[in-house]
Amino acid sequence: MIKLLMSWDIREGRESEYFEFVVRDYAPSLTRLGIQPTEAWYTIYGDGPQILTGAVTEDLQAMQDLLNSEEWAELRENLMKYVTNFRQKIVKATGRFQLM
Repeated sequence: MIKLLMSWDIREGRESEYFEFVVRDYAPSLTRLGIQPTEAWYTIYGDGPQILTGAVTEDLQAMQDLLNSEEWAELRENLMKYVTNFRQKIVKATGRFQLM
């Protein structure tokens, strides 16, 4: 399994819209694209990214195909309306908590 780790901060004043987008569009679209969300963490105190999230595919080729797709580019572009400091990293899934 291959995991896509992502982190970002929610744009100030866009919190309600962000959460609506994530529930209504982002999470369902990930699944439709063939990547399975595994976790999402919301930081309420301290330094670091406000959101940490992970999702997996069966293998590296599936992950690369996903990240090179027009659908992913459109989904990420829509996400960027609500977030800043977006980062992503591909790692081998360990089955444990993984950080950027």
